[in-house]
Amino acid sequence: MQRLFERDYPALVRFLYRRLGDLDQAEDLAQEAFVRLLEREPDNPRAYLFTTALNLVRDLLRGEGRRSRHLQIMAAEHMDSAEPSPERQVLSRETAAEVRAALAELSERDQTLLLLWEEGFPYKEIASVLGVSPTSIGPLLARAQKRFLKHYGHGERETQGSRASG
Repeated sequence: MQRLFERDYPALVRFLYRRLGDLDQAEDLAQEAFVRLLEREPDNPRAYLFTTALNLVRDLLRGEGRRSRHLQIMAAEHMDSAEPSPERQVLSRETAAEVRAALAELSERDQTLLLLWEEGFPYKEIASVLGVSPTSIGPLLARAQKRFLKHYGHGERETQGSRASG
C-alpha cells in the first residue's frame, strides 16, 4: 500500500486539482480516496482510487451547487525553480484559464478521459475508471480531444475578437 501511495498520490492530487482548481480540496479528497481504498482492498486499486476520487468530486460539486471551481485558474505545475517573469506568469494564468474553461464545456466523461490520459494512464485503466471497454478508449479519446480543441479554439477566437474590437 505504501508503494501505491507513493506512486499514485501525486497523480491523484494533480487529477483532482485540475478538476477543482483548489489544491487543499484536491489533497483532502485524495486522502479520503486512499482511506476508502484501505477499507475495500479492491482487485484494481489504482482504478478504484481514481473512480472513488471522481465520485468524491461529483459529490462535492453537487453539494456546492456550482461549477465555478472549474473555471478557477490552474497553477503551472512544471515551472522552473527560478521565479518566472511577470509577463510569463500572466500568460501562464491566461492559458490555464482558457484550458480550464474549455474543459468545463465538455461532458464529465470527456473531462475525466482527457485528464487521465494526460496523467499517463494506460487505456485499460482509463476504461476501468470510466466503465467502458478498453477498445473504446481510442475513439472516445479522439472525439474528446476534437471537442476540447473546438472549445479551446472558440475561446481563443472570442478573446482575439474582443481585443480587436476593443
